[in-house]
Amino acid sequence: MSDVAHSTGSNAPAPDSARPESRLEVTAMSETRRADGDPELTTYRDVQLSPDFSELRRRFRRFVFPMTGLFLAWYFLYVLLAAYAPDFMSHKVAGNINVALLFGLGQFVSTFAITMIYVRWADKEIDPAAEKMRHLIEGELQ
Repeated sequence: MSDVAHSTGSNAPAPDSARPESRLEVTAMSETRRADGDPELTTYRDVQLSPDFSELRRRFRRFVFPMTGLFLAWYFLYVLLAAYAPDFMSHKVAGNINVALLFGLGQFVSTFAITMIYVRWADKEIDPAAEKMRHLIEGELQ
């Protein structure tokens, strides 16, 4: 156990300053970090503040929030009808299949449909922009 860990009563490893083999200079959050011999690294904060990331986040939210709202409205309609319209939900459609069963199965179908729609949309709208941003960030590192 190192002197630092012993004096604090902690089993945590000694700080980087106590180990000469790993010296990492850390500056302010929006600045960059540099390790001896390593290329300059872009911090998360720099990426978060970039216009490209803001646009990516805006596109994502413009799809996800409305889709989530529609799904929740559909789900709560199902729950409310089950609670307050039991006669309607128990109406037989064919044999032992009633409206409630169809609504319940519709929940599963809509979940898979939303997933497929999102994957197609993300492949077209989000992934290319995210890949471009990743190459820009990694290009600065190389």
